[in-house]
Amino acid sequence: MTAPNSPETNAQTANQTAAKTAKTGKLEVSDLITIGVFAALYFVMVCVATLVSTLFTGGFGSIFLPAIAALISGCVYMLLAARLGKFGGITVMGVVIGLFLFISGHFVLSFIASIVFPVIADLIAKAGKYKSKALLLASYVVFSYGLTGPILPLWFMKDAYIASLQARGKDAAYIDGVFANINTGTFIISMAAILVCAIVGGWFGQKMMKKHFVKAGIV
Repeated sequence: MTAPNSPETNAQTANQTAAKTAKTGKLEVSDLITIGVFAALYFVMVCVATLVSTLFTGGFGSIFLPAIAALISGCVYMLLAARLGKFGGITVMGVVIGLFLFISGHFVLSFIASIVFPVIADLIAKAGKYKSKALLLASYVVFSYGLTGPILPLWFMKDAYIASLQARGKDAAYIDGVFANINTGTFIISMAAILVCAIVGGWFGQKMMKKHFVKAGIV
């Protein structure tokens, strides 16, 4: 007979608890902490993308920020999906990033995009039980469009965007510079760049997972 407090009993209890949690698929407090950590890492990637887009793409660099972020954030996304493996994690991370954008003064549309696209991405990943490489890659592509919230008003809410800039004390020359390259062509290029960069970034993230993180026992 196994003693009540023996290592074997404790291990069985832990396994039963883990199995129960995995079965329900509900996010625990520890999961929220994990999501917070990865959201912070993703936000750092967004900051790096902001710097790169400003330095190398000139005055209209903000329209390429989502694409650059998608190119360098694949590892963060794939690692979160592998570590968590539950519905809600991707959504919560997207919402947290959206809150950062909203608080920093972007349009409410930025927050809406940071909800809609992550939810769809979460559903796609869930369909593959967070293990299908193809669906995870598709999920990451969709998730990457969540960062389009801050730039979509440039094309679809021009008057409101101009009013916002004027309220922040920007002069006519600055505003003209912001919209100098905003047209149908740059919209198509910007959206296509996100698609290409997300595919490359997600593929690279999966390769890094297999080559380093899995072998190191991180996931």
